[in-house]
Amino acid sequence: MIDFRPRDLCRKMPAALIATGLLGLAASAAFAEDDDVPPYAPAVTVLKASKSCFSAIVEVSGIVRPREETAVRPERQGLKVAEVMADAGENVTAGQTLARLLLPEGGFVMVQAPVAGVISTSSAVIGAIASGRGEALFSIIARSEYDLVGLVPTEDIGKLAVNQAANVSVIGDGDFDGKVRRVAPTVEPNSQLGQVFIALTTPRRFLVNTSGRALIKTGQSCGVSVPLTAVQYGSFGTVVQVVRRDRIETHKVEVGLMSGGQIEIRDGLNEGDDVVARAGALLREGDPVRPVMASAEAK
Repeated sequence: MIDFRPRDLCRKMPAALIATGLLGLAASAAFAEDDDVPPYAPAVTVLKASKSCFSAIVEVSGIVRPREETAVRPERQGLKVAEVMADAGENVTAGQTLARLLLPEGGFVMVQAPVAGVISTSSAVIGAIASGRGEALFSIIARSEYDLVGLVPTEDIGKLAVNQAANVSVIGDGDFDGKVRRVAPTVEPNSQLGQVFIALTTPRRFLVNTSGRALIKTGQSCGVSVPLTAVQYGSFGTVVQVVRRDRIETHKVEVGLMSGGQIEIRDGLNEGDDVVARAGALLREGDPVRPVMASAEAK
């Protein structure tokens, strides 16, 4: 009886066949090392983390108010309005005659504008009695100067300072330049909001009590940035997915300022890292992927 043991089979196997099998195994191993990404690995869009500068912005909502309003009244009592020579909405110069009043003993006295500006309100009516203590005949917005008066949360009011530039948008009027004129030294205890006065530096007339908004630049920070879509938030923290050697790496990051669809990464990411453009829960640490660089248009 012949004893067919494995070693006997190997001994009886042709040397050429054994060599072919070994070469095949070596080729398979080499293929596995070279082709580290399986063919079924998903394609993901990536982009390079780049340097950008971000502006720290405080947003203020408020209403347009006259910076200074001057009330115009006669110095004497019991004068009757004989003629009205200016009306609400008109621009006036300092010393311009606004009305003529009849004296009880006869004769007239002229009411003149003490400052240049625009008349905001007028109660002057022919035949009415003018009083030095009653309602003003005219109210003048001195020098036609306006402020946007808004409220700011406590955490932001400390960032504001006089003369900071502001971009102001007034409903129905468009966008204008402004600057911080005054910051209130206290906050309202219940709402924890403080007042800020933003001077509207453009030489034009505004509608009093119109709503507006101001964006005030309080600082700037430059660093690594990625699109907002590249950042994931969750109970595990804030992360960005990076592709390195065709594998997903999850980097915990510290985020900062945001602007124009981009977000500042203050820690956890380096400039030039290949970042997954749209991070998602379907990609996990170590997953094989086929990275596709985003086009310039997609950025």
